Order: sequence, then C-alpha cells, then structure tokens
Amino acid sequence: MKISIIGSGYVGMVTGTCFAELGNEVTFLDIDAQKIAAINEARSPIYELGLEDMLAGNRSRIAATTDYLEAIHTTDVTFLCVGTPSDDEGAIDLKYIRAASSDLGTALRSKEGRHTVIVKSTVLPGTTEQVVKPILEETSEKRAFVDFGLGSNPEFLREGVAVRDFMNPDRIVYGTGDEKTRAVLEELYTTFSCPNLATAIKTAEMIKYTSNAFLATKISFANEIGNLCKNLGIDTEEVFEGVGLDTRINPAFFRSGIGFGGSCFPKDVKALIAHAQRAGEEVDLLRSVIRVNDHQPLKTIQLLKKHIPDLSGKTIGILGLAFKPDTDDIRESRAIPIIGALLAEGARIIAYDPLAETATQAIFPAIGYADSAAEALKAEATIIATEWEEFEDLDYSGRIVIDGRNIEKAKKKAAVYEGVCW
Repeated sequence: MKISIIGSGYVGMVTGTCFAELGNEVTFLDIDAQKIAAINEARSPIYELGLEDMLAGNRSRIAATTDYLEAIHTTDVTFLCVGTPSDDEGAIDLKYIRAASSDLGTALRSKEGRHTVIVKSTVLPGTTEQVVKPILEETSEKRAFVDFGLGSNPEFLREGVAVRDFMNPDRIVYGTGDEKTRAVLEELYTTFSCPNLATAIKTAEMIKYTSNAFLATKISFANEIGNLCKNLGIDTEEVFEGVGLDTRINPAFFRSGIGFGGSCFPKDVKALIAHAQRAGEEVDLLRSVIRVNDHQPLKTIQLLKKHIPDLSGKTIGILGLAFKPDTDDIRESRAIPIIGALLAEGARIIAYDPLAETATQAIFPAIGYADSAAEALKAEATIIATEWEEFEDLDYSGRIVIDGRNIEKAKKKAAVYEGVCW
C-alpha cells in the first residue's frame, strides 16, 4: 500500500518506518525541511532504539518531502501524526491538527480517486469528526465527502521500545465511519495476530485516553501506597508483588517512586480532565492522579533534607534527566521539578544523563553537567531520577543517595540510602 505520514515526530517516524518494514511504500511529510533532509539520508530525526537501522534498511521504500501535493497525490492512505500539546490550562491544543487538516484538504482538491485519512495523533473523543472532517470538507471543496474516508487509529507505543511495540502489539484499535475505510485498515494490519478491535471513531479516540489515564492512575495509586508503606516500615515491592498476583489486578505499572512523565500520561490526563469539565462532568479521581504525581518528585528533597538540612551551597548530583531510560525525551521528566526545587534551596547541581543532557541544557543552562555518572556521584549527595541500566554498575560506597527509581546496588552499597517509597 502507498502511505503518506503527516508529521515526522515520534509517532509519525515509528509508524511510517514500521509500515515500510511491512512492505508498504511510505512518504513522510513535514514542514521542517531539516527533518525531511535527515529522513532522505536515512537518519532519524528522533531517537528511538532500533529505528534508524530500520529506516536505513527500508530506504528503497521510504521518501520524504515538504510538498503536500507530492505526498498526497502519490499515496492512497494518509496518517495524521502531528503533535497535540497542551495549552496553558492543560486542555488539548489542536493548532497542528487544524493546520495539517487544512493543508491536506487543499491538496485533496486535485486528487483523483478515493483517499483514506486516518488520525493517529492522540485526540479527544469527537475531534476527528467534529474538527478534522469539517476542515477537510471545507478546504477540499468536497462537501459530500464522497471521495475519501475518515478514521481513527490510536497508537499505544512506549518510548524506548516503540518499534517492538508497533511490530508486536497487544491490540490494534481503529474507528471508522464506513466499510471502505475499515477494509483499508484491516488490510494494513492483516499480518498481525493480536486482537483487532473495530469501533466507532470517537470510541477509538476514547480508548486511547482511557488507557493512558488508567495506567497513570495505577502509578499514582502505587505511589500513595508506597508513601504509606515507607512511613510504616513495610516493603512496598513485596506489597505490590502480592497485589499483582491477583489476576483481576495485574502487576504492570505498580512501580512506586517519583511518578510518571513523558509526552503522554501527564498531557493526556490533563486534557481528559479539561474535556470532562467542558462536558459538565467531575473527574475527581483523575485530578488526584495529577496532584499525587506533581507532589511525588518533591519527596526526594524532603528525604535529602533529613541528612543535609541546609542545602544552600551544597553540590547535589542528579543521575538521570530523561523521563525514562533509553530515550532522550525530557518532556515532563521528574528530574525537572527536582532540579527546580534544589535551585530554590540554593544548591549547586551536577547532572548526568547518557542521552538527555543537551535537551536539559535548554531549560537549565546554568547548572553543571557531568561527563559520566561516576562524576555526578562524587557530589555531596546524589538523587537518582531515571533508572538507566548503567546506574546499576556504579560504586555507591560511602555516598548519600536518595533513590527515586529503586536501583538495587545503590540500596545495598550507599553509606546513607533513602528510597522514596521504600
């Protein structure tokens, strides 16, 4: 199948490259000329484990352009994969969706034959039909929507293992408004053996938000219980090992610590809260999920001050800046509020991350950055904010360590050790 991907960010790059790996012809479309140049040279504009090798291996099936006409007129299916950031109040900002839909509709004016448009961006229920569809109808000047179909196909990719998640999904969800669009998606995913769930469009959109909101809820729940367990001298890990053995509950995402970050969970839960508020529904549980997550990284400062009451002028090491290991993404990283709180206390900071230092420098240009994890560990005390595998091999002997990610060697070797929830 001939596929165009609008947006060469995280979702677009993984989606398009994996579709090429499955034998499809893929054209990436982006307004950023530097990204397009990189793709045409088989260099991924984003970091994701295994992605660049797959991109290079499928170079004959992949093209990239900034020209909507070129991309749309040479393909049969378009996946809309642009970003959906939050506005200042936490609601979803659809400016990229609107702009891409308008440019897509304009390109479809002169397109012959049927064209299928699939929204893969994370959008709130009703967006595809109430925002994307009217823009396409207006700009394409095809009021009856006869020539193309419309659908939603949310992604469930985890950064760091996104290629594996795409190629080996636990489920595929797509919402469509007509049988021809459904048939296109069924053909694209025909080789996958996982469950395929075909729904109405807004149902598919809601599944994505509900999934992320529930996983975020499990994390905040684990952190609240973890805080209580630490206070009572109970092993949090053993508690959730026992709870997770219940088949009704499942152990996944019961990891106590300093909370969740990234491009999805915080943004999506806040957007769902704002959406519910506009609909006149109260979602007190989801508000609590965010409140717990906002407070959790600051537990590291409270624990640190038990051992160094006055942080003014003290040098504190930060191990890990990315929101999770195996990525350079710092969006909503729990290290950010930790660094902010330390700076407010007058502390000096020496931070280390194998991939995310460059991105962090844009936010905190004045703090120190170490060349190695061992260098950051030489500070007067160290906070572990990301569970990079290499942190398991460090020598924590004689160190003060506040651990937000349950690094076993730190727990065993540090002279002074405090786990956030254990």
